[in-house]
Amino acid sequence: QVQLVESGGGLVQPGGSLTLSCAASGFSLDFNGIAWFRQAPGKEREAVSCSTSIDGTTYYADSVKGRFTISRDNAKNSVYLRMNSLKPEDTAVYYCAASTILWQSGSLWYSVHEYDVWGQGTQVTVSS
Repeated sequence: QVQLVESGGGLVQPGGSLTLSCAASGFSLDFNGIAWFRQAPGKEREAVSCSTSIDGTTYYADSVKGRFTISRDNAKNSVYLRMNSLKPEDTAVYYCAASTILWQSGSLWYSVHEYDVWGQGTQVTVSS
């Protein structure tokens, strides 16, 4: 069964840090694009970060550049999102997404349509 399972969400104060984890099963992340998206109440799902295996490129939304870091552990078939200097506007449900189809390029990494496997989401709340 192809699936992604996220963990690591929670409540954190502004300025704090969290690390989200996403474990894949039923397929390998070695040759695919894998990303984190988030969705706040009343807003559309937005791309946060992506790691591609095409050339090892990572992508970040402007709103998280310099604060968030995506990394992957192919041996564990997992991807992580380290989030530092968290702000209240980072509050959202965070989703892990992966493509089981090999990408030719990562130019559309931000599009939900590039991914065919999604996790169930994990809530991140940044509040004092």
